Amino acid sequence: MDNVEITAVVLAAGKSTRMGVPKMTLPWGSSTVLETVLRSLQQAGLRRIRVVIGANRDEVEKKLDGIPFTVERVFNPDYENGEMMDSLRVGIRNMDPNTQAVLVVLGDQPQIEPRIVVEMIELYRQTGAHLIVPSYQMRRGHPWLIARSKFTELAGIPAGETMRDFLNRHSSEITYMRVSTGSVLQDLDTPEDYRAARKDNRNEG
Repeated sequence: MDNVEITAVVLAAGKSTRMGVPKMTLPWGSSTVLETVLRSLQQAGLRRIRVVIGANRDEVEKKLDGIPFTVERVFNPDYENGEMMDSLRVGIRNMDPNTQAVLVVLGDQPQIEPRIVVEMIELYRQTGAHLIVPSYQMRRGHPWLIARSKFTELAGIPAGETMRDFLNRHSSEITYMRVSTGSVLQDLDTPEDYRAARKDNRNEG
């Protein structure tokens, strides 16, 4: 498969209830959590990046205004529900017809490594797999790559069903990409997560 078109759908609409403050705009290195995620995707060569926003919209939009490359924004009006599936449904709605797959990315995963994204895209290019999930020590991580053939199903998933339910239902179709780094398992839910991750980031940098 040549000239593969993949759109990154970054889920950044959450209310950050467990964190207690808007985590997308928290400092990370010389930037913020969300900006770091977006720059990593851009470094991996993704030309199409769509961010699903919701809670703390004004603050997040202000940060997005400073991104020096094109990022599409879509708003999840149901962000109060706190359901990732709601944001994903919004994210894949009216997708460019040339997009063959989406890379579903967590907006609170600044540890995401561009090389992992590149490897996932290359694996899709080689195999055309419907679902690609990184795996570290037999544990599923993020991001996930989902082929367009699954978009209609995702759009119709009933309320209350999670992405984990979706993956479990299609477990036999998942192509796992084994990775040597635990970064695919890490996101930021609590102040403790954030402090520990920032410390690790400073030590590695």
